[in-house]
Amino acid sequence: MFNALINSFKIPDLKKRLLVTCALLTVYRIGCYVPTPGINGAALSEFFNNMAKTQGGALFGIINMFSGGAMERLTIFALGIMPYISSSIILQLLTAVIPALEKLAKEGKAGYEKINQYTRYGTVFLALIQSFFIAMWLESPDRFQGLRIVMYPGWGFRILTVLTLTTGTIFIMWLGEQIQERGIGNGISLVITAGIISRIPAAIHQLFVLVSPFSAARRQIQPMTLAVMTVLLFLVVFLVILITQGQRKIPVQYARRIVGRKIFGGQSTYIPLKVDTSGVIAIIFAQSLILFPATLATFITNPAFQRWSQALVRGHLLYTFVYSLLIIFFCYFYTAIVFNPVDLAENMKKYGGFIPGIRPGTSTAEFLDFVMVRITLAGAIFIACIAILPDAIMAWLKVPYLVASFFGGTGILIIVGVMLDTVKQIESHLLMHNYEGFIKGGRIKGRR
Repeated sequence: MFNALINSFKIPDLKKRLLVTCALLTVYRIGCYVPTPGINGAALSEFFNNMAKTQGGALFGIINMFSGGAMERLTIFALGIMPYISSSIILQLLTAVIPALEKLAKEGKAGYEKINQYTRYGTVFLALIQSFFIAMWLESPDRFQGLRIVMYPGWGFRILTVLTLTTGTIFIMWLGEQIQERGIGNGISLVITAGIISRIPAAIHQLFVLVSPFSAARRQIQPMTLAVMTVLLFLVVFLVILITQGQRKIPVQYARRIVGRKIFGGQSTYIPLKVDTSGVIAIIFAQSLILFPATLATFITNPAFQRWSQALVRGHLLYTFVYSLLIIFFCYFYTAIVFNPVDLAENMKKYGGFIPGIRPGTSTAEFLDFVMVRITLAGAIFIACIAILPDAIMAWLKVPYLVASFFGGTGILIIVGVMLDTVKQIESHLLMHNYEGFIKGGRIKGRR
């Protein structure tokens, strides 16, 4: 493995791509510490700390995770890449229901570039709206337990905040595209991963404080508990890789066709149906929905609403049950959007392909739907278990949520998936130049 890393810098083109990627990610991380003008950063950080203690996290916690901690400091990158992610998901969902977009998506590279341009416009639109409401929210001291976040409120502050945060999001989007074009790996995914990984030093520090006998915590975590956590971390990563790579291979046989003097077809192949089609999308949807009442509770002082929202706060049994059901629902919902068995069956029939033992056409579509429903259930249950695992770790081992969040949830799924994709691309460059890959006798497989 280490030899492969060393060999990566022996290939000029790969070396240049790696250095460009590291440089652009460094620029992104520096920007996460540049403050937005007119903000009292210390007061805002205190408010987020209080909110995390009283509610166990809220909707802002998701944005803060994807922005690498920039949200709680309200830096120029406070919105992070979330507007782009939201815009991409919206366009993907609209493509499945609007015929014009569906037709555009089937036009190849030209259609992809057009949809990507629409995604950029949507990103700017969402960033403008989000940044405006954030500016309005920051100007209300009653919502911050008396803390004064904005030093000079007014339209000047609002316009400046909107321009700053929107420009920051556009710049992050540009960085991601530059990494995609000139660097290595998926640019947007690497930006998100860099933000999540940036929390690791703080998590290690908290863990060290709890383990050390000389700290104020006086060894709240015993060495045996730390060993159990280490084994559990490796087990979780192994299972995430297993499910991420998991697929059901449906065999397909193509009939021979004679066109003039040439013979086409006759070969056997397979259709890979992923066990986890939705990835982290289902968790993001479920988190956004279930944490919304808890977020509103910070602004609405109605006693009845406060009592109702407290039942859906992290750590409660109702929260865990509803959260799991939402993840399973969104796994099926997203799979139904992106996977169309009828179109797949029609394309197979058009080119003379068939599944052995299954009639082409409607029977093939029903069979593919039958298989997909069942393997999606296994993937959805696993994703739900991974999503609630940090809460279980926090309650069982009595560790802070920042530490427990690396044992499951959105973060571990994103890190593992993106690292697999990136390492696979690096290995492809190595094998192209006759170097050994990271694994002897095999090849690393990214997400399909």
